Amino acid sequence: MDTFIAVIIIFGVLVAVHEWGHLYVAKKAGILCREFAIGFGPKIFSTKRNETVYTVRLLPLGGFVRMAGEDPEEVQIKPGYEIGLVFNHEDKVSQIIVNNKSKHPEAKVVSVERIDLENRLMVEAYPDDEEGIETYQVDEKCDVIVDEKPEQIAPLDRQFRSKSPLKKAMAIFAGPFMNFILAFIVFVLVGVVNGVPQDNAEFGELNEDSPAKEAGLEQGDEITSIAGESVDNWQEMTAVIQEHPNEEINVEVIRDGNQFSAAVETYSRYDEFAEQEIGMIGVQAPTDHSVLEALQYGTMQVIEVSRVIFDTLSLIITGDFSLDFVSGPVGIYNYTGEAASLGIFFLIQFAAMISVNLGIVNLLPLPALDGGRLLFIGYEAVRGKPVDPQKEGMIHFFGFALLFLLMLVVTWNDINNFFL
Repeated sequence: MDTFIAVIIIFGVLVAVHEWGHLYVAKKAGILCREFAIGFGPKIFSTKRNETVYTVRLLPLGGFVRMAGEDPEEVQIKPGYEIGLVFNHEDKVSQIIVNNKSKHPEAKVVSVERIDLENRLMVEAYPDDEEGIETYQVDEKCDVIVDEKPEQIAPLDRQFRSKSPLKKAMAIFAGPFMNFILAFIVFVLVGVVNGVPQDNAEFGELNEDSPAKEAGLEQGDEITSIAGESVDNWQEMTAVIQEHPNEEINVEVIRDGNQFSAAVETYSRYDEFAEQEIGMIGVQAPTDHSVLEALQYGTMQVIEVSRVIFDTLSLIITGDFSLDFVSGPVGIYNYTGEAASLGIFFLIQFAAMISVNLGIVNLLPLPALDGGRLLFIGYEAVRGKPVDPQKEGMIHFFGFALLFLLMLVVTWNDINNFFL
């Protein structure tokens, strides 16, 4: 249950930050954002604020921001339709009632002759109780109400498709970019709170009842040699200790300018990577809690995690790629449980690594991903006009289907690895 809760929280935060990036930049570009959703499927929570409906949906497998103009409008009012019009204090149409007009006795019922809700924002219609055609001006924030569900109209200048390629690209790129920013902030906070490991030949925190503590050693002791071998940094020091499991070793120490030696009895631990027993004395690496060091640490961690991901993706080109290199929901669930068992800081850093992964994967130039959408926007910038929306939508649909199929295959592979 703890792992399940951790997965829900981690992915909820990562998806929310990603989609908030899209939402924020799209709104700054003047795009009407109809919905900000976490998850897919049926709604389990919904609230509206500043033109946008914020929803939480049943299946926590992602999220989306529904921008006006990305897809054709769902409600199309054609000549001959009978609709109800509700007016505001400026005598402009503030609500268009498509059906259930009897529930809106204040609405003026008209028969549509011509309607333009994108450019001229007007309705030309025949009122039921009058002769001749009338023209009604429509408020730019007018709601179209179908089955008692309002949806705000989107004038052309508020639609995604009307914006320049640069503004479109910024709105799409903002999602993955926020994942990198989130990871950077998390790594920096971990560096400040938990400290940034330093590669010095020096003792950090000593574990309780550790051999080092029993030998009289303390945090901050500088080490010059171990088991007769000179050491200059943490890596050299730990390498020597690991070579002497279950042995008494001599440690040369400098403390407050004074040099002395101490005999330490090591204990052993099996290292799965080295496939052998290694020596331990119960000492942590020295750490630095300064903000500057944490900023450098955050930057380097994002770069290092990105490098590992790109190295894995490059195996596709060389033909050395395997499904064992990637994980689906089952694999991620398992890894999250392992990270949680190591402590809160390991879990938080694991979440930061997943955030970097999410940002990079979303930027891959594949249909249905942000990278695929950026590819179409780039093509539009070079060509001078956008790709036909129906053709682009069809390509994204097939891309989504293929990605969904890949997720099923990866999940099946995770299940096999988990039980075998």
